[in-house]
Amino acid sequence: MFRRLEEDAGRAPVRFRFEGREIEAYEGDTLAAALAAAGALSLRDTPVSGAPRAPYCMMGVCFDCLVEVDGRKNCQACMTVVEPGMEVRRQTGGDGAEA
Repeated sequence: MFRRLEEDAGRAPVRFRFEGREIEAYEGDTLAAALAAAGALSLRDTPVSGAPRAPYCMMGVCFDCLVEVDGRKNCQACMTVVEPGMEVRRQTGGDGAEA
């Protein structure tokens, strides 16, 4: 569904983990962009219905892309730049996602 327009654009590769899966991104990518390019679109579940949510606005307004980064909850994937070695996890609704 999503693909990069320029595969590396001269940027250094950056590796991080999402739900235990190693993801390769590029320096300067946001988590949301890197995960979308890797085919990982469901980043959290809603607390009411448990429905999966994916990045929507990509500019920090909708909060649909909340994830857990290195044990810190409620991080906006669209506003967080990837760093080597990050551990990223999906966020489930019952853990303060809507707080």
